[in-house]
Amino acid sequence: MNRINLPAALLVVLILGVWEAGVYLLSLPVFILPPPSRIVLVALVRTPDIFPHALVTFSEILLGLGLAVVTAIPLAIAMFAKPNLEKAFSPFLVASQAIPVFALAPLLVVWLGYGMASKVFMAWIIIFFPICVSLLEGFKSCDPEFRVLFRLMGASFFKTLTLLYWPWALPRFFAGLRVGVGVAGIGAVIGEWVGAQKGLGFLMIQSNARLQTDLVFAAILWLTAMGLALWHLTGILETIIIKWKKEI
Repeated sequence: MNRINLPAALLVVLILGVWEAGVYLLSLPVFILPPPSRIVLVALVRTPDIFPHALVTFSEILLGLGLAVVTAIPLAIAMFAKPNLEKAFSPFLVASQAIPVFALAPLLVVWLGYGMASKVFMAWIIIFFPICVSLLEGFKSCDPEFRVLFRLMGASFFKTLTLLYWPWALPRFFAGLRVGVGVAGIGAVIGEWVGAQKGLGFLMIQSNARLQTDLVFAAILWLTAMGLALWHLTGILETIIIKWKKEI
């Protein structure tokens, strides 16, 4: 684990060092590009101001993630069980990703209001696709020989699903879930940019209008930290649930 993270850590340190040195050597104004040291300082000192907004955005991400999971799993199962359903829903799944989220955000605000609902729906749109598609592909990747074995033993579809397809697809499911949590903040923040009264996206827009660029970067830093935390929590959950993965 440490061997995997060491190159990434060194790269981050190198980028931040070049950034810090470049700002001072070029004498860039803070409102143009603040140095990383100032961004971290603002992120810590302004915690009482940032935390309420971060809590709102984090809640929107969690709700969108939960909604995506509870809708993606049944749909993936239904499309796997009935290939005709997959043919019917596939164009809509692709279209949901082909349409720019910026185009949908104003409409969702009009339909669902400036509250949390429109932001949760935006997060759901982005997270739903990778989870559903990854799980469906996981079901399809099951070894045909095992399918034949369960069929010969007279197992029902439900029993085959729970004992064979679902365990087989779990690694793919968690791969999709990791992608989902990695991009979950995009929908919530874009929704807050279009119209909101709280949230990190709202804080970014307000700070940018006041040329408080360091606070904008501090909000981005908080958003990044939340994304990384969800990523690692998903990895821990995967390790706990997929115990046999350690042995592969």
